[in-house]
Amino acid sequence: MGTFTGHLVPGLAFTLLGLWHTLNTISSYKLRGQSGFTATTWYPVFSHLPLVKYLELLLLLAFSALAMSMQLLDLPLLRLSYTPDGLEHAAMFFHLSVYASAALVAELSSCPPAGALHGLVGVLAANVFAQELFLLHFHSTDHVGVEGHYHWLLQVVVTASFLSAVITAGVPGSFPAALVRSMSVMFQGVWFMVMGFALWVPQLVPEGCHPSAGGGLQGGVSGAITCGTVEADARARMLGNLQFSWVFAGISIFTASLCQRHGGDGMAYRQLVAAGVDVQLNSGREDELKQVGV
Repeated sequence: MGTFTGHLVPGLAFTLLGLWHTLNTISSYKLRGQSGFTATTWYPVFSHLPLVKYLELLLLLAFSALAMSMQLLDLPLLRLSYTPDGLEHAAMFFHLSVYASAALVAELSSCPPAGALHGLVGVLAANVFAQELFLLHFHSTDHVGVEGHYHWLLQVVVTASFLSAVITAGVPGSFPAALVRSMSVMFQGVWFMVMGFALWVPQLVPEGCHPSAGGGLQGGVSGAITCGTVEADARARMLGNLQFSWVFAGISIFTASLCQRHGGDGMAYRQLVAAGVDVQLNSGREDELKQVGV
């Protein structure tokens, strides 16, 4: 993953996944209200075509398999490569595939224990973030300098994902926790892409710093860029902090605008129900509204 593409592709995937979850979480809360809201670890795509409903889970499985193969295979020779950092990165995606597989089995199972499987899925979703945080913190590749600072900031976001996933697994009716989980996944994706541009595109490397030679090795440990002076290093870290703050603000404003946009209709619907008006929502229409975020 120590390349521009290795950050851009996973970052884009996580961004789209987080955006999908944020839209559906807000839409579900608007349709069902506080009393009827239940957080889910994935959202179906409603279609008459077979298996399209499970598109999110199928894409997660395909993406995980592709990512693991890229970490464990020496391309283009197609031979196994067992580097420590490659195994660690592959382990992250392996846990993602375990969660997606369990979620798919829970949905396709018609046996009575399926309810217990749904509870397990929530725990496995939290495990994905727990393993990601664990492997980022105890990485065999000791990121140093500015790159290490960017990775430390990433751990802050993953911690938010883990804690919110634990809360939603135990309290699925918590809309704030579900929203934080969705936002943090989107945040992870955007931050991955920011790291790719800031650390692996020479033209965007902070002033006073330059790409490291020898594959990014500095005294036996890895760093994508090297800063010539202490002042340049401090300035690069400050720029990373500002980027983190700007991304956080952008995602917060975007999410707040979505909540504001949907708030009025949901309130009107709940007032009708509270007044005793018999409102019947066509299930198909409700599914369409959830997807388009209306």
